[in-house]
Amino acid sequence: MWKDKSVSVVLASYRERNSIREVIEEFFSTGVVDEVIVVDNNAEAGSVEEVQKTGAKLFFERRQGQGYALQKGMLEAKGDYIILCEGDGTYSPHDVQKFLLYGAEFPVVLGTRTNTSLIGPDSAMFFLRRIADILEGKLIEILFQSNRLTDIGCTYKLLRQETVRQLRPHWIKGDSHFITEVTLQVVARRIPFVEIPVAFKKRIGVSAMTENFPNVAKWGVKLLLFIILFRLKWKNRRI
Repeated sequence: MWKDKSVSVVLASYRERNSIREVIEEFFSTGVVDEVIVVDNNAEAGSVEEVQKTGAKLFFERRQGQGYALQKGMLEAKGDYIILCEGDGTYSPHDVQKFLLYGAEFPVVLGTRTNTSLIGPDSAMFFLRRIADILEGKLIEILFQSNRLTDIGCTYKLLRQETVRQLRPHWIKGDSHFITEVTLQVVARRIPFVEIPVAFKKRIGVSAMTENFPNVAKWGVKLLLFIILFRLKWKNRRI
């Protein structure tokens, strides 16, 4: 609970067996989180058992994709504030209090991993990826005449319950591009938001995406095309 407002955290579970239990427990240890929603998205063996050792609520989403899992979690969340995060240890649960401070003033609070003083050693935020995130954020700023954006791929976000209900009918993507789509939907619909720096650490376990440069480059190009296509569709109000 935060200033008489309930707080939900939503985590998607896929390859986080070795980290998700610790992440859940750390969120609860902050003293402000009322519920942690974990959505099993065809997770690796042993993940369910790790979640069941905690006080988290477990749900299942069989459609493969981080976006589908997060959408399921947001719809199940009961909190006044809904916080999206990762279960792989890359983010600090204790940053949740920063989100809540700004959440009192803004319906949406977006995290950014591009502040060099908060990027941990051996994290997946290498130089070229950081520059790409910043540039794509600036592209969205230009295309939509929005306020400051420096990271369009950060999962760590806060949305008020009413904002989730507002955006739900317009969701498009079910894969990892959903993270960027949330930002695009917020910016396009002129929902007030603020971006805050968050700590970004080395992932616990292996990620097929962020630790493989060709995959990151391919993902970045697809994301760029998605941003441009979204803008064109928005111009014609087809989304």
